[in-house]
Amino acid sequence: MSAPDRPADWDLLVAVMGAPYDSDATSTVLRWVDAATRRDARVQVWTCGYATLLTQRSTGPVKEPNPLDRTREHATARGRIEQLLAERPTLQWSSCRFCSTERGALDHIDAVRLRPALSFGSHVRESAKTVFVGLT
Repeated sequence: MSAPDRPADWDLLVAVMGAPYDSDATSTVLRWVDAATRRDARVQVWTCGYATLLTQRSTGPVKEPNPLDRTREHATARGRIEQLLAERPTLQWSSCRFCSTERGALDHIDAVRLRPALSFGSHVRESAKTVFVGLT
């Protein structure tokens, strides 16, 4: 156990739970992560449940073309996460190994760390603030 006066390793932990596309939770999380890391905050994201699907290689980095405007590409959630991880050294993205395995979602992009479910508590202890998004 760490001493109470020890500074946190991370400024923010965002725990993303449940189905990522049943609400605007995913875009909200990506905006929070973007804003916090722009200010050099040290941010870690933990995905659990179906949110582990956000970083699957099979999703691809860009969405299907918009039939009304085929000149612009739009990133998928996976593409935006990949971009943030590449550009922001103060960002770490982890996925629950148990949830990923249970859903057959083990083919994550390279920067995603698969972590055992029991390590979630250490992520919370390492962070100054923890925010939960979504339903479990």
